[in-house]
Amino acid sequence: MIYLCLGYFNQEKMDARPKAEIEAVMSECQPHLKEFYKSGQVMMDAGLDLETKCLRRENGKVMVTDGPFVETKELIGSTFLIEAKDMEDAIRIALLHPTTQVRAGEQFGWGIEIRPIHYFEQREQNV
Repeated sequence: MIYLCLGYFNQEKMDARPKAEIEAVMSECQPHLKEFYKSGQVMMDAGLDLETKCLRRENGKVMVTDGPFVETKELIGSTFLIEAKDMEDAIRIALLHPTTQVRAGEQFGWGIEIRPIHYFEQREQNV
């Protein structure tokens, strides 16, 4: 089964820290990412930009608005797909991700949400 994992962070907490400190914390992620990828179960891993747009149909028209849209201090900063036999296996793989491994991430509200995907289609690559 395929699982979508969303990596969250608290932007206010990260913005309050000096850039050098954030860079140092992010550099701690690299060895953990290598182990995460070595699992062989990571299908895709992507960091997300803060720019967000929302498309919604309202009164017969599609409206485009700026985001983020949730009423929370946590934002989605990354997303990854993993293939796992069940939720327990998905948790085991997600635990390898830097979000759960880098201690300093705790102060920035790092967390992961894991959701099973019931429909997944991958387009063919033209070589």
